[in-house]
Amino acid sequence: MSGSSAAPGAAPCRFAHYFAICGIDTDTGLEPDELAALYQWLEADRQGQDPGDAASGENLEQSPLKRTFKSKVLAHYPENVEWNPFDQDAVNMLCMPKGLSFRTQADQRDPQFHSFIITKEDGSRTYGFVHTFYEEVTSPQICSAMQTLHLMHNAQSTTGNNPSSASSSSSSSMDSLASSLDEADHPTTSSQRAGGYDSSRDTLYVSKAMCLITPMPFMHACRRFLLQLHKAVSSPTAPPLPLESYVHNILYEVPLPAPGRSLKFHGVYEPIVCQRPGPGELQLADFPLAEAFSLLGVENLVQVFTCTLLEMQILLYSHDYQRLMTVAEGITTLLFPFQWQHVYVPILPASLLHFLDAPVPYLMGLQSKEGADRSKLELPQEANLCFVDIDNHYIELPEDFPQFPNKTEFTQELSEVLLSFNISANTGAPPRTRTSPGSAPCTPARERRPVALRQLEDDGRNGNLAGEELAVLELLQGNATLERLQALTRRTGVTVARVDALRAGVRAQGSEGPGARTAAEEEELRNAKLNVQLREVFASRFTTMFADYEAFVIQSAPDLESWLTNREQMHNFDKASFLSDQPEPYLPFLSHFIETQMFATFIDNKIMSQWEEKEPLLRVFDGRIDKARLYNVRAPSLRSSCYQRCSILKESAQAIEQRLMKIDHTAIHPHLLDMKIGQGKYEQGFFPKLQADVLNTGPTSNKWSHRTATAQRRKDRHRQQTEHLGLDNDLKEKYMQEARILGKNLRQPKLSDLSPAVIAQTNWKFVEGLLKECRMKTKRMLVEKMGREAVELGHGEANITGLEENTLIASLCDLLERIWSHGLQVKQGKSALWSHLLHYQAREEKLGQQQAESPVSNVPERRKSDCCVAMPFLRVSLTQDMRHIQSMSEIKTDVGRARAWIRLSLEKKLLSQHLKQLLSRHALTRKLYKRYAFLRCEEEKEQFLFHLLSLNTVDYFCFTSVFTTIMIPYRVIIIPIKKLSNAMTTSNPWVCVSGELRDSGVMQIPKNVLEMTFDSAFRPHTHISALFKCQNLGKLTTVQLGHDNAGLLAKWLVDCVLVRNEITGHTYRFPCGRWLGKGVDDGSLERVLIGELAVPSGEEDSGKGCGTPPLLRSPSQARRISITSLSGRGNKPTSAQIQEAIGEAVINIIKHFHKPEKERGSLTVLLCGENSLVAALEQFFHFGFKAARLFQKTMFVWDFVEKAVAYMESADQMGDLQETVEPLGMTCQSLCHYVNAINSTSRNIGKDGKFQLLVCLGARDRLLPQWLPLLVECPVIPRMYEDTALLRDRTSVNALIGVLETLHEFPVTLEASLVKGIDL
Repeated sequence: MSGSSAAPGAAPCRFAHYFAICGIDTDTGLEPDELAALYQWLEADRQGQDPGDAASGENLEQSPLKRTFKSKVLAHYPENVEWNPFDQDAVNMLCMPKGLSFRTQADQRDPQFHSFIITKEDGSRTYGFVHTFYEEVTSPQICSAMQTLHLMHNAQSTTGNNPSSASSSSSSSMDSLASSLDEADHPTTSSQRAGGYDSSRDTLYVSKAMCLITPMPFMHACRRFLLQLHKAVSSPTAPPLPLESYVHNILYEVPLPAPGRSLKFHGVYEPIVCQRPGPGELQLADFPLAEAFSLLGVENLVQVFTCTLLEMQILLYSHDYQRLMTVAEGITTLLFPFQWQHVYVPILPASLLHFLDAPVPYLMGLQSKEGADRSKLELPQEANLCFVDIDNHYIELPEDFPQFPNKTEFTQELSEVLLSFNISANTGAPPRTRTSPGSAPCTPARERRPVALRQLEDDGRNGNLAGEELAVLELLQGNATLERLQALTRRTGVTVARVDALRAGVRAQGSEGPGARTAAEEEELRNAKLNVQLREVFASRFTTMFADYEAFVIQSAPDLESWLTNREQMHNFDKASFLSDQPEPYLPFLSHFIETQMFATFIDNKIMSQWEEKEPLLRVFDGRIDKARLYNVRAPSLRSSCYQRCSILKESAQAIEQRLMKIDHTAIHPHLLDMKIGQGKYEQGFFPKLQADVLNTGPTSNKWSHRTATAQRRKDRHRQQTEHLGLDNDLKEKYMQEARILGKNLRQPKLSDLSPAVIAQTNWKFVEGLLKECRMKTKRMLVEKMGREAVELGHGEANITGLEENTLIASLCDLLERIWSHGLQVKQGKSALWSHLLHYQAREEKLGQQQAESPVSNVPERRKSDCCVAMPFLRVSLTQDMRHIQSMSEIKTDVGRARAWIRLSLEKKLLSQHLKQLLSRHALTRKLYKRYAFLRCEEEKEQFLFHLLSLNTVDYFCFTSVFTTIMIPYRVIIIPIKKLSNAMTTSNPWVCVSGELRDSGVMQIPKNVLEMTFDSAFRPHTHISALFKCQNLGKLTTVQLGHDNAGLLAKWLVDCVLVRNEITGHTYRFPCGRWLGKGVDDGSLERVLIGELAVPSGEEDSGKGCGTPPLLRSPSQARRISITSLSGRGNKPTSAQIQEAIGEAVINIIKHFHKPEKERGSLTVLLCGENSLVAALEQFFHFGFKAARLFQKTMFVWDFVEKAVAYMESADQMGDLQETVEPLGMTCQSLCHYVNAINSTSRNIGKDGKFQLLVCLGARDRLLPQWLPLLVECPVIPRMYEDTALLRDRTSVNALIGVLETLHEFPVTLEASLVKGIDL
């Protein structure tokens, strides 16, 4: 009979749902744990053998007392609860994660306490609290079986030195994990180990566990109840009532405390008090955070907390189950208002070790062998792993993860809270990143543990029995002689401090006055107050950081059904605007965090709160934000990076204390039940078999069951009222599971069935989840990169900074590492991807195929027609890219090399192609990976490569922009006009290449070193080529080209300059089309050329496909020519066309500054390139210029500017300008000063170059609109311009001045290559 039938509607409000007993089943006898057979199956699969052939025998090499045997749930009450079905396999596995343990009278048999958690697929949690003790084995069959096993072990040991035994050793990661689970919690002496078990002389004990399963984590209350229950069993005298009375009472008659209330119920000997936070407070968390901080230290715990927020893989490592649970629950509790959305197994049973291979974020706890060497623990993947060694107080962090905002001030505030409770905040070794294997500390753990930790170990909170001090005091007080000696010492003024301290402590514990609390209650109150204050500090940080989050939530769906249906296609949070509104120091962390699943679920809950009741955590968080806004109305502190301390620490602690001091409700006392007399007879040291008939049935009525039934009916009515939403429950469940998490079945491993078929199915779900994640990440990257174009198409929002792009690429690197870690045969190195690449490289070198790669990977990069003629082919090779990465001394780790290789391949648009080439070596893949691995699932692998191929449609500079200090080889090609006579020069040419990061400096080029190439029509072409190496220049922007005008053939006619990054393959083209030399063209010996990224022509180019339009624009070759020659061509633009060109150039500059920074491109192009401001102003000044025949020589705009300045200076000397208005006079002086400074520079940039420089400086310093009236009023105008000239048209000039003034509100910054040598 089920308890739910007896008390319908009461189960959700009961304090405990089940009471269970786990131990040895004497009917079935000793059974080896399934773990041994599972290991053999996994090992056979790892070696490529048929798992079915693996023998499932016993491990005779290990002592029987150290082996684990199968435990069973001997009884559980009630049989079933409707609201929480009993999962027998899960409870058995988590109550006794290592199975049954045997001891003899020579071994330590201290009781142990630990807790566990079961997370269901819908995310709901059930808590279990376990008290494990040892009970004497009375079954002759069990003792005889143990004796037989020991004899077999002795026989095996004598023959264990044969050669075949050596072959059983393995270096696999699973064996390493298995060795860490050996039974070594209670070591014995060597003689005892040698003696083993002898039934004639030894008493055999076996472990047994009592377990309470509750809906809420009342850890302290459950621990005290189970401790009293065990005391009743082990006490020489029988308890006041049968044990059934106490179990029945806590199962059926003790309710959950109401929110904001406290509850007292009675154990076997003492009352137990618990409390529950109110609706506006932080949710219940009863696990002691003080212990978590003491074990790790503040610094380390904050780092682990940050890794958890960023959804990395967290592995906790300790020999103590309760420590694993305390740290895991402590960290997840601190996440408020967010919730961990992935695999959560604080205690990983030995039979679930294969879940460490899961390529998804997880938070798991692994039991260690006490004193085990961390360096021997090989884990399936470590690139994204945060390893937390709890016992040794240190952590290993992933590489390159952002720090929590205001981390220094944050840790300081936490330390102050701990110190206020007399807890040291400096425990724990400094965190370390994974730079080398074997980084575990060698100092013995016990020597480094602080006094506070030793006291924590000794006071019973880790499962050790307390009470030694009380026994000592009882002995002292019972001795009359000692009492007289103590009285004598007091009369002489001497005090015995230790005895006085013991007496004071026991007096405090034993006070029976009204309102007095026991020592346990004081400790519980202290822990509760410390817990809530620490959690309030964490909650305050999130309240500050996300105070305005609601303003950026996008709520576009009209109803819940349409929102759930279109969830994947919709963007629910304006990430770009949110980031742009945050303080700069917060951005590295926040840009990563808002991409996590926990943040996405938080926003989903916020949107669904329009139609449903608010999720409890969200309701509390929104209430705190509203309260903070009320306080900050007059002095808002939003968008400030100043640290704000938590202001409600005292109030939160007082609320807890008031509830515990004033008990709101007292549960029914345990009482005699209507049960058969004689059953369950008391026998000291043995837990009796309880009467199931009375424990499976709850009371028909009591003073709170009516209240809970009424509350349930009220809930039912509310549920009926909300059915008007019209959303089918099945449909809602389907979409919710799809929307909330990738791989809905990956949230929690199912503990019921551990057969190879189930393991295979679990791995198949991992594969599906990885493929779906890859599809979503590539789509997100494409939408983000498309920017405003994507917004117009309805795909997403434009971004403000490049932070999100870098975050998404880092996320892609993490995904690839997880894919390559899935199903590994043997773990080698920290990065599974880089290990695979090294295997591939070694294989190719061994086969001598470096120079003869497959045709797919050997396609040379081809550029435009004039580029490919001059530029030598750059071979595309996976191994060549690896050599580039290996030569970078800045990268020290395998994980860093793998990420650099991914970024380089992505920038070259070769990621999909390279990975396809890597995976085409099927024999290597089969050697490295198990059959179920993602990389051996052909269909999924092809889809994965196709998703990566889609990234070729956009341009990334993720390698160039990240590794800014590396040395990169650049090849420079100077292409003269295609006449051999013009290609020759006797001068000494030089070049200076500039990029967004820096310039190369002036580099001399060997003169007349001509190379000849042939195009597709076998026409010869000559050029000058040079290769140089310098620090990464970034995206290239300009090239300065010049020569020293030496020799007879000093004039040089240059077509263009090509520059190629020899690592990334990016080629930039810098058009020229002008002469360099004295007495020709404008007399320039140096030209500044504006570059454009040369886009490969044709889709056959390395399979790259098309890319986004380049951000740079270059001047055409015909733009920079003399005014005389231009005027003689008969293609003069009209005045309307010139004015339109000026307006368009100014509008482009304005658009440049209104774009997000990462989409702006180069401002130099807009100022000096084709259709630029300089080009448009040249046309304006040229319109109406008198013909060259009137001057008898070639004239340039700069000639006019020089004559105007000469007139102004002569007029100033004669005093004509002294009568002008003061501002006008200052403007005249500034124009003369700028022109003279440009003329006096040592650079030979020519007349056109000087005019370009004047326009750029005038735009930068906001002087152009002031200079124009001076030039227009100059008397030189009539001599050099016709009446129809635009400069002589007052309306056109005024319009130009008005247009140029619009640029004054923007900060124009000029590249160093433009203003080199000019000091203004």
